[in-house]
Amino acid sequence: SVLRSMASLLGHRGPDGQDVFTDGAVGLAHSRLAIFDLSDRGVQPMSFLNERYWITYNGEIYNFLEIRETLEKKYKFASDTDTEVILAAFSEWGVDCVDKFNGMFAFAIWDAKEKFLHLFRDRFGVKPLYYYFDGRIFAFASEIKPLFEFPGVTRRVNPECLAMYLRHGFSSYRSQTLFADVLQLPPAH
Repeated sequence: SVLRSMASLLGHRGPDGQDVFTDGAVGLAHSRLAIFDLSDRGVQPMSFLNERYWITYNGEIYNFLEIRETLEKKYKFASDTDTEVILAAFSEWGVDCVDKFNGMFAFAIWDAKEKFLHLFRDRFGVKPLYYYFDGRIFAFASEIKPLFEFPGVTRRVNPECLAMYLRHGFSSYRSQTLFADVLQLPPAH
């Protein structure tokens, strides 16, 4: 219910459907903006390789057709989305797949076999990725507001960022944000 509530707060950015995936204590939610494949084959969170990899993704990979052409020699695609190309590229090249992407993106891939979550953000930080981590619980979203739906995340102000905002107009400073409990994944991470 927390994931669905978080996703509903992003409905303005993705009005074409919402879905949730859970695997034990791990969950991914997505509010979809359908661009390349308007069918249900493009629903996220999307899985790949017999549900080993799961993705939630915000952005656009401009060269996904070229990457797909390379990967079609080895992988069969079920959709016409850049999302599925990201999953195939991750399967083929691991975390180095991002070196092949020309685009703007922030995405998370859950490896259900290795039980490992990977987060990625484009080189220039065009697409945002915010997170909360208290040493035990980790939550992330493409906007700050949904993180407040997660138990334990407070709206405490970060005084250092507030001063930077009032002085220079910056709303984030390094990986910090205006909220003490919420950080931002830096560009190219």
